[in-house]
Amino acid sequence: MSKAIVIGAGVIGSSIALELSRNGDDVIVIDKGAGAGQGSTSASSAIIRFNYSTLDSIALAWESYHCWKNWREHLGVELTSYSQLFDVGVLMLDAPEIAKERIADLYTQAKIPFELWDKETLAMKLPHLDPGKYGPPKSISDEEFWEDSTDSLGALFTPQGGYVNDPLLAAENLADAALSRGAQFRFKSVVTKVMQKGNRIIGVEINGSEKITADVVVNACGPWSSEINKMAGVGSEFTISVRPMRQEVHQVNAPLNLLPGPIMGDLDLGIYMRGTPNGGLLVGGTEPECDPLEWVDNVDKVNMNRTQERFEAQVTRAARRLPALQIPNTPLGIVGVYDVASDWTPIYDRTDLDGFYVAIGTSGNQFKNAPMVGKILCQLISEVEAGRNHDVEPVRVHCGHTGNEINMGAFSRKRQFNSESSGTVMG
Repeated sequence: MSKAIVIGAGVIGSSIALELSRNGDDVIVIDKGAGAGQGSTSASSAIIRFNYSTLDSIALAWESYHCWKNWREHLGVELTSYSQLFDVGVLMLDAPEIAKERIADLYTQAKIPFELWDKETLAMKLPHLDPGKYGPPKSISDEEFWEDSTDSLGALFTPQGGYVNDPLLAAENLADAALSRGAQFRFKSVVTKVMQKGNRIIGVEINGSEKITADVVVNACGPWSSEINKMAGVGSEFTISVRPMRQEVHQVNAPLNLLPGPIMGDLDLGIYMRGTPNGGLLVGGTEPECDPLEWVDNVDKVNMNRTQERFEAQVTRAARRLPALQIPNTPLGIVGVYDVASDWTPIYDRTDLDGFYVAIGTSGNQFKNAPMVGKILCQLISEVEAGRNHDVEPVRVHCGHTGNEINMGAFSRKRQFNSESSGTVMG
């Protein structure tokens, strides 16, 4: 049995804690919040989709979908309430960043059912949708934004996929399952020092005084991850950088003929949309070039109030695609801060400090993968601690539900920049 500390009790950290506990490790989770999932997780749109830019990312998302689909079985414990997957399908409208034919080929390799819709099929299947091609995305203050389209879009559709109704509850479910396996959670606790002896991690200090020893420490604290890496003296060897970014997601009433309907990725206009169980519609942004990115220097001082400017930009784009959508005068929605990797692909890896591991750079798109991130980190830690040189011979993880295999080198801190990335939250 090893003693492990997980820093961060979001959906990723809680999943890692569950799998390490299942592995027989003595696990302590440390989080500055008052409960599991109260950081970035609670602001997630909790979308479950599979379109990523690499086969390993797609395989990870497809396997994770099956964990969400069999959520109670995945948790392996009786709880009073469970988060729920709404399996409504996923529609990705045509856009250069999507590379539809390439993604379709990767779906075929991963054995994911899909349909390619031409513009006639899209118009027939979703008549409430304006199928016009308007991209690249433009500011709503740009006169060209309001010009009529001269062409129509097709789409890539997967019948499976959707969203989890309560991301906070999902993290709590994972934390409760970890607790049932013996994990401890220390909330309202701040890591103030990462302790090491030579080139080996030996634990952390919390709240400026209490020292907790460990054989393994996992940094899974989202937008605060860079601060923890600095304490540990790691990161100079990383080829991929991470940086926190502020983002807003807004909620409006959905047109009656829209729901239930598929998740919609619309990089042509620079947004994504999904329904809610109560008849609402969530609208988020996909970081179009016409909108400034809100990078964050101090996560604890971020303005967590939604803004009229961002609300109008995103919801007006949604109304362009859904003509029946009415735009309310008052913004309603949430603000989140994401830990963004420079190529929008996460880092799930060891570091040059022995015993110190990272699950960072989740870029606002890794909630869906949380069930499997716990499993792949647990296997990575077990094999590296047993002597495997993961940097030379990457760990490979078998997917029990889908039969795929995930090469963990795809998420290495030392990988080549993912040139196939969309450069957006889509990954």
